Amino acid sequence: MMCKLWHSISNRWLYLAGALFASGLMGFGLFLQYVKHQDPCPLCMVQRVIFIAILAVFALAALHGPKRAGERVYAALIVLLSLTGMGVAARHIWIQNLPKDQVPACGPGLDYMLETMPMSNVLKELMHGSGECAEKGWTFLTLGIPEWSLLCYLALGVWVVLIASRIKQR
Repeated sequence: MMCKLWHSISNRWLYLAGALFASGLMGFGLFLQYVKHQDPCPLCMVQRVIFIAILAVFALAALHGPKRAGERVYAALIVLLSLTGMGVAARHIWIQNLPKDQVPACGPGLDYMLETMPMSNVLKELMHGSGECAEKGWTFLTLGIPEWSLLCYLALGVWVVLIASRIKQR
């Protein structure tokens, strides 16, 4: 039954589902920021940018409706972005689990860095994380934001691989 349903759905709808999932993640991030007053740390901001990029690629794929080669290109882009996001989330998890005396010092704000530093230095600073990245905020089922982000990157990467590798019924 599920296999029949899987093959009956157009790839455009499956790409749209990926885009909607990523937009839901962004919406939840904005909810945490503006309703729950949990300001994102530098690594959270990097993860948001990656989710936005994944959202954009899924949306483009849904609009484009690619054939076999195009599906593989979209899948490769989303998998690459997902792996990058998983790496950033893993770094964030690592920083959150450091002993208190090994947590990096808090750095300058993003606005200040963007105004005073070259973009390459800003990216390097963002990827290193800072003291505010060690704070554990919202949790659900004992997992914090970076753990959930890692799982969501994994889910989005697996989703696009499933879309690209499915055999279309004629």
